[in-house]
Amino acid sequence: MMRIDIITVVPGLLDGPFSHSILKRAEEKGLATVKVHNLRDYATGKQKQVDDYAFGGGAGMVMMIEPIAKCIQELQSERDYDEIIYLTPDGNTFNQNMANELSLKGNLMMLCGHYKGVDERVRQKFITREISIGDFVLSGGELAAAVLADAIIRLIPGVLNDETSALTDSFQDGLLAPPVFTRPAEYEGMKVPEILLSGHQAKIEDWRFEQSVRRTKDRRPDLMERKDF
Repeated sequence: MMRIDIITVVPGLLDGPFSHSILKRAEEKGLATVKVHNLRDYATGKQKQVDDYAFGGGAGMVMMIEPIAKCIQELQSERDYDEIIYLTPDGNTFNQNMANELSLKGNLMMLCGHYKGVDERVRQKFITREISIGDFVLSGGELAAAVLADAIIRLIPGVLNDETSALTDSFQDGLLAPPVFTRPAEYEGMKVPEILLSGHQAKIEDWRFEQSVRRTKDRRPDLMERKDF
């Protein structure tokens, strides 16, 4: 079973994503589990403070090393982790290849950033990988952690009802997915392409590939630079 531990100062933000749909199904099947840890449980004092002013001045607060270190070390005492991931805008941009790689791991830990980020010594001492979900800034790393967990867990064999569906998603072969259709075959004069109704599976696959290439060229030409057709 894959286990993902997420450290956050706002655990309530993660209640929804892991209690529905595919992620819930993965836990019910015993294939993956996600545990959310409230960083304030590892803080001291009446206020359970987890942030402080930055040395050198400047706007914004910085997450303190001591509560984070205490939480990480407690989790590490219970099991070994393949990766300790920090969700941050300046990390490596998440993509499908990264999701595929991480889906083969056993235990992952994710630290959600907040405020102006974490004390740099956290990154130096504990973090093994830094990941961003895009060139924009969120209020915290919780939504990014949910995105990573969803993208990773859905790839675990047995999580999806039709395991082949994950293998035909966009980006798995470096291309965007082709157009898809379902019933009715005609709607207000708009017809499903005849090839998809032909029953000739080899020709259908050729059509889908051609459509994937065309859609990728139109919408994500940057991806085509990496392909050789």
